[in-house]
Amino acid sequence: MKTSRRKFLQSSTILASLASVQRLFANNTKPVNKPIVISTWNFGVGANAEAWKILSKGGRALDAVEAGVQVPEGDPKETSVGLGGLPDRDGRVTLDACIMDEFSNCGAVACLEHIVHPISVARKVMEKTPHVLLVGDGALQFALANGFKKENLLTAESEKKWKEWLRKSEYKPIVNIENHDTIGMIALGTDQNLAGACTTSGMAYKMRGRVGDSPIIGAGLFVDNEIGAATSTGLGEEVIRICGSHLVVELMRQGNLPQQACELAVKRIVKNQPGKSKEIQVGFLAVNKNGEIGAYALQKGFTYAVCSNDVPNKIFEAKSFY
Repeated sequence: MKTSRRKFLQSSTILASLASVQRLFANNTKPVNKPIVISTWNFGVGANAEAWKILSKGGRALDAVEAGVQVPEGDPKETSVGLGGLPDRDGRVTLDACIMDEFSNCGAVACLEHIVHPISVARKVMEKTPHVLLVGDGALQFALANGFKKENLLTAESEKKWKEWLRKSEYKPIVNIENHDTIGMIALGTDQNLAGACTTSGMAYKMRGRVGDSPIIGAGLFVDNEIGAATSTGLGEEVIRICGSHLVVELMRQGNLPQQACELAVKRIVKNQPGKSKEIQVGFLAVNKNGEIGAYALQKGFTYAVCSNDVPNKIFEAKSFY
């Protein structure tokens, strides 16, 4: 009996030691290749370049992701983000964005009109209010009170496309056509702190007031400074159903590498929507505290940009389920 008890105690000690080692790996305590910034889609290259100006000088990841995503936000040629974004079915351009730092501070705006850089309004929400999310007219009033300029976001090109759409008034998402895509960006600074930003004009010709995953903390973006960060792109409704970015981070907490975590999250969507998942696109992008990257999508064609000391701002195509 004593021998069995001794073996039991020895086995318990070994298991406890193994658990400690697993926690070390799960918390990513290995040496880090930093800084690094990654972002969704081809327009991530220009965004990464701006973020890198800050990261490469030892700047804060939060400042880098804000500056980075401002690039497509301010580009009138980009029809899925910020200025130039395609409008809702009433012809009104509404923007969604969120931002999150290494301390779990976060801010967001949704259905915001007339402001070119919703990501910066989201940061003001985070830093100057007790709230996380402001929407609609309230978000606009807050932005104007904090010095943001009211502008017309509907460009001539986007207005032309909207009027053409009105002839049939049909909506059907088209895989990898950036009429419903987002820039999500996550960065790891030289101080080993993480931050993320996500911003979009949402679905083209959406119903008035529709909000997708992009401004929702835990859906479009999630940052856990002990583990890693994740962001998403594509059809936001399906990301919201599984709290996608939070799920990816929690899967990394369980010991999965970022690639494995992104794949498991996509497979969760397939399991929940086996028929619908063949017709839509959703992609996840993740980084852990080791600077290891993951990217995975439902369909082929999801691209992302990476910039680090080892990778000079290069575009990659993610693996996909289908």
